Amino acid sequence: QVQLVESGGGLVQAGGSLRLSCAASGRGFSAYVMGWFRQAPGKEREYVARISKFGDYTNYADSVKGRFTISRDNTKNTLALQMNSLHPDDTGVYYCAAGTFGASTLRTYDYWGQGTQVTVSS
Repeated sequence: QVQLVESGGGLVQAGGSLRLSCAASGRGFSAYVMGWFRQAPGKEREYVARISKFGDYTNYADSVKGRFTISRDNTKNTLALQMNSLHPDDTGVYYCAAGTFGASTLRTYDYWGQGTQVTVSS
């Protein structure tokens, strides 16, 4: 089992940048695909990005491709999401997730953090 805690959210102006972090505790961080999801007010939680167990493969939603970068450090049990050129549409609660077979759908992840709020003002 793994516990996940996100940090780094906040308020930023459009065009700005934020870096989110996710700290994992428990056993076997490198056994999990890690993903980022987000949920805007009144909307369903949606996929943002994922990274393979050893970081050699990444995948992004079309809406963030070229602006966001996902990375992980298995020696420190941490996951990061660098977000550049932020839009107001990027506003939402951002969640990190861990899954043995993580893909782009929520059901493929077994563990979730509590989320961190990102607000992008226009």
